[in-house]
Amino acid sequence: QVQLVESGGGLVQPGGSLRLSCAASGLNFRGYAMGWYRQAPGKRRELVARITTGMSTNYADSVKGRFTISRDNAKNTLYLQMNSLKPEDTAVYYCNAGVPGPYWGQGTQVTVSS
Repeated sequence: QVQLVESGGGLVQPGGSLRLSCAASGLNFRGYAMGWYRQAPGKRRELVARITTGMSTNYADSVKGRFTISRDNAKNTLYLQMNSLKPEDTAVYYCNAGVPGPYWGQGTQVTVSS
């Protein structure tokens, strides 16, 4: 049974930082491209960042220079370091295996507000 479990979300002030984690089990983690998506209220789910099996990365224009995606294949864990957070970053953040693929986590809420 594949499980992706996100953690690390919370409430942060504008300009602050958060680090999200996604712990994977039940799949060959190192064999999947992995990604972070987000969905704000009333908006479509969007791809924020992607990392390939070869460690190449891609980012949405809105987060370039502020967010960093990484993975630790030994720990079967995906990360998203988010710096200089803005109110428009407020959303539920999901990790995904395959990008896009059939495996999703339950999401973690990130709220950026003063």
